[in-house]
Amino acid sequence: MEQKLKRNTFRLKPKLSLKKKEAITGWLFVMPLLIGFLVFTAFSMLYSLYISFTDWNVLSAPKWIGFNNYIQIFTKDNYFWDNLYNTFYYVIVLVPTVIVISLFFAIILNKKTKLSSVYRSILFLPCVVSTVAIAVVWRWLFNSDRGVINGILMMIGIDNPPKWLLSARHAKNAIIIMRIWQMTGYYMMFYLTGLQTIPETVYEAATVDGASKFKQFWYITLPLLRPTTFVVTILLVLEAFNIFEVVVVMTKGAMGTSSLMYYIYTLGFENYKMGYASALAWVMFILILGFTILRFVLKKDETM
Repeated sequence: MEQKLKRNTFRLKPKLSLKKKEAITGWLFVMPLLIGFLVFTAFSMLYSLYISFTDWNVLSAPKWIGFNNYIQIFTKDNYFWDNLYNTFYYVIVLVPTVIVISLFFAIILNKKTKLSSVYRSILFLPCVVSTVAIAVVWRWLFNSDRGVINGILMMIGIDNPPKWLLSARHAKNAIIIMRIWQMTGYYMMFYLTGLQTIPETVYEAATVDGASKFKQFWYITLPLLRPTTFVVTILLVLEAFNIFEVVVVMTKGAMGTSSLMYYIYTLGFENYKMGYASALAWVMFILILGFTILRFVLKKDETM
C-alpha cells in the first residue's frame, strides 16, 4: 500500500510548463557568463573601491585611511593634473579628427564599385592587428634618424624634420597620428552602416527640389547620422581615455605623452601603490561616466 501511495503522489506532481523549461534553459546558458561577470568584474570593481580607501603596497595588509587618497589626488598630486591634461588633449584632438576622417571615407566608399569592398577591407585591417605590434612599427616609422616618415620629408625638401618621439612638442601628436590611422577604418564601418539606412528616395526628392550636394549632406546626411555619431563619440572617448599600450611601446610615458591610464599603471604595478592607483582609477571612471551622462542629456535636448 505504501509503495502504491508513493507512486500516486509521484504521478500527481505537476510537470514543468514550457515557459519554465525555456526560462531554466536560458539561465543555464547565461550562468557561466553571469558567474564570470560577478567574479571578474562586479567583485573586482567593489574590491577596488574598498582598496581605494586604503594604503596598500601588495606586500602587507591594506590599511584603512579613509578619503586621504582622494584628497591627495586633488590637492597634492601635480602629476595627476599633468596626466589629466594629456588625456583631455588626446580626447579633444583624437575624437573629432577620427569622426571627420571616418565619415569622409564612409561617404566615398558608400558608392558601390568593383573595388569598394577591397578598399573597405584595407581601411578596416589596422584595427584588427594588435595595437602593440602596430606601435612597434610606427615607432620605427617615427625614428628621427632612419625613420621612413622623416626620410620622405627630407626627400621633398624639409631639411629639419620633426624629432617626433624625442620632442615634447611632437610626441603626443605622433601618438595621435598612429591612433587615427588605426581606428579610422573601424569607425568608418559604423558610418557606412548608418549611410546605408538612409533611403535613396530622400536624396532624389532633394535633387528634384534643387538642393546641391553640400545642402543634401548638411541637411539630410548629418541629421540622419546623429544616432551613429552619438555611439561613435562615446566609443572614441572611451578609446582616448584608455590610451595605454601605445604610450608604453612608443615613449614609455616620456616627452609629456603619459596618459591617466599609464599613470595608474605605473603607480600600481611599478611603485606598488595599489590603494592610490585604485582611487585614481575610480576618479577616471567618474569622469567617463560624467561625460556619458552629459552626452545622453545633450542627445535628449537635440531630439526635443
